[in-house]
Amino acid sequence: MSPRVGVITFPGTLDDVDAARAVRRAGAEAVALWHADADLHGVDAVIVPGGFSYGDYLRAGAIARFAPVMGPVIEAASKGMPALGICNGFQILCEAGLLPGALTRNAKLRFICQDLVLRVENASTAWTSGYEQGQRILVPLKSGEGCYTAEQHTLDELEGEGRVVFRYDSPAPNGASRDIAGVSSANGRIVGLMPHPEHAIDAATGPSAEGLGIFTSLVGQLVAS
Repeated sequence: MSPRVGVITFPGTLDDVDAARAVRRAGAEAVALWHADADLHGVDAVIVPGGFSYGDYLRAGAIARFAPVMGPVIEAASKGMPALGICNGFQILCEAGLLPGALTRNAKLRFICQDLVLRVENASTAWTSGYEQGQRILVPLKSGEGCYTAEQHTLDELEGEGRVVFRYDSPAPNGASRDIAGVSSANGRIVGLMPHPEHAIDAATGPSAEGLGIFTSLVGQLVAS
């Protein structure tokens, strides 16, 4: 039986269909989860996709963090269920306390939409085990509040524990601290990143197919467990 991966839709979510397509391309079953769901319908992992949940009112991800579905997500992820936050999903996971730090307005307050190269800094998480350490992947970035920031001691802790999962290969265009593009939880089961791997699963429709490795990494982990 194929692993079942939930993909959450909030009002304002834009990239849920793309995330579900990436899950299917990786060989898993994509299960649609609604923001008002009270449970996760028995999924093996969860993806919180990108977009503008609740219109990004107050602060990106700040309202979505309190959606009913996030209660069981927080509980399951805290117990070890793999979870991935992409762009707005990364913001939501930080707001929910599942990942450290915060995402703030980009440098010069500009929305950024461009293809760029990420360096895989940690190839041992549930979402990156199919990559090589130091591997470079080409994926799109599209966000207005993508500047990753945290207190210096938190940044030092992330670096020291190998929890910086992705780093921009050139200076971060959004001004992110230490060029950090993605981080993980201490156990490597929860990962968040600002760029969009789900838009780089097929070279015919994206800048590359190199983002697919995030989804195949998860499926390989779930099948092996």
